[in-house]
Amino acid sequence: MVALHRDEPRINGPLPGPKSEAWLERDDRVMSPSYTRTYPLVVRRAKGAMIEDMDGNRFLDFTAGIAVTNVGHSHPKVVQAIVRQSKRLIHMSGTDFYYAPQIKLAEKLAAIAPGTTPKRVFYTNSGAESIEAALKLSRKHTRRPRVVAFLRAFHGRTYGAMSLSASKPLHRQGFAPLVADIHHAVYNDLESVERLFKTVCSPEETAAIFVEPIQGEGGYIVPDANFLPGLRKICDQHGILLVVDEIQAGFGRTGKMFACEHWGVEPDILCLAKGIANGLPLGAIVAKADVMDWPPGSHASTFGGNPVACAAALESIKLLQGKYIRNAVTRGAQLTEGLKRLAAANPGLVREVRGKGLMIGMEVQSEDGKPAPGLRDQIIDSAFYRGLLLLPCGPSTVRFCPPLCLTSRQVEIGLDLLAAAVADVQTADKAGV
Repeated sequence: MVALHRDEPRINGPLPGPKSEAWLERDDRVMSPSYTRTYPLVVRRAKGAMIEDMDGNRFLDFTAGIAVTNVGHSHPKVVQAIVRQSKRLIHMSGTDFYYAPQIKLAEKLAAIAPGTTPKRVFYTNSGAESIEAALKLSRKHTRRPRVVAFLRAFHGRTYGAMSLSASKPLHRQGFAPLVADIHHAVYNDLESVERLFKTVCSPEETAAIFVEPIQGEGGYIVPDANFLPGLRKICDQHGILLVVDEIQAGFGRTGKMFACEHWGVEPDILCLAKGIANGLPLGAIVAKADVMDWPPGSHASTFGGNPVACAAALESIKLLQGKYIRNAVTRGAQLTEGLKRLAAANPGLVREVRGKGLMIGMEVQSEDGKPAPGLRDQIIDSAFYRGLLLLPCGPSTVRFCPPLCLTSRQVEIGLDLLAAAVADVQTADKAGV
């Protein structure tokens, strides 16, 4: 059989196959019902932008494990770095001891973070932990209690991150009381921030504004050109920290190392995770050195900055700075153009295609122009059964966040499979199925 990373989607029989079905039954007995599974895919292995399930079915992956495996699944150089470091040192807790991979990665992150201001790094295990660390640091540094975030934002599911998020009621339902003194403005609307300051959230009491440069779970929303620079100006005017959540948009996904660079904005605190270590659990906050002024013991993490994860991150960043960010621009333009052709051919179904690099959203609508989550989910489901992996986001958006190693041929295959899935849904919708 063709090597996995060089192969094309091939479905051998009904999905899920018998081996996958057996694993699904075992999962159902022991796993938390809070997990959200989009379709019955049980992954056996992955390489590049291709996935193989337990029954040998092969899929083209346009999800990258939710924007994580940016340089591709099991990239041989990343695997080599993991193996090499695992033979030397797996764990020694960087909050109590010193080791080279942690220091080397902090130097690299400080160097590539936007802006020329000196930086310091704190390591975490995930995006939500990065947000929690940024929330604590913001309040500690400014000695102010209030924080501003945005409607339709998603920052994670731990308590502080959940309190900052406002994309779905389900994320908050049943978990009150949430973290206090967090206020929400309208994304891409600077006047709504000013209205908060004039009503319920005094700027003199505001520690930070948390913002995604491109909203992820909210629907892959790209803001206007003046939004992020405008927030930077507001923060500078009132002594407020600008915290930029690059957890989904960072590490080359948008065609720049960090999405906020598209608008020339330097954050006070940068929140990172997902693509940083290409699949190993790692996150970080990178803050201006004079902002990261909390004393020893005020925040720590046993596993954050794990030496194996740091080694994977160093190799991933090296690869991104090579060809993969450039590839995100080229393949992103190709995918966007193809999606816009599909939208033009289906004007009653596709409302908009938007994004930067390989962070692209296709918003689905009903005939009367309203969000159509049901139709969106049917497109994603049909694509899966044809061999293309997609994810939803926002009220009715199909999310495209493939590995940045994607080839021109794979883009065309993905577009063909998507067009067939759209045709399936259109036919079923007209038939009233």
